[in-house]
Amino acid sequence: MHAIIETGGKQYKVTEGDVLYIEKLDAEAGSSITFDKVLAVLDGESAKFGAPTVDGASVSANVVKNGKGKKVLVFKYKPKKNYRRRQGHRQPYTKVEITKVNA
Repeated sequence: MHAIIETGGKQYKVTEGDVLYIEKLDAEAGSSITFDKVLAVLDGESAKFGAPTVDGASVSANVVKNGKGKKVLVFKYKPKKNYRRRQGHRQPYTKVEITKVNA
């Protein structure tokens, strides 16, 4: 059984046992969370699509850890004007493991 969920402004296709890196959530490592914004549930031949969400459907997950991604360098440059700026950014994330798809 697959489900398409929305979290952090992005959509993910998930099944039980998947491990995802999503936008940071306010949840401690080891806690469980529930995603209520389920856009579609796909089960073999049958499929349910929501308008915009499927009623009564949810996805349960466990938070594995919170962390930061690899550093991305942002470099601004204007030619012939002696303008150079270098800045680093590390995007925070939450690593979750999908435990159950409730349809």
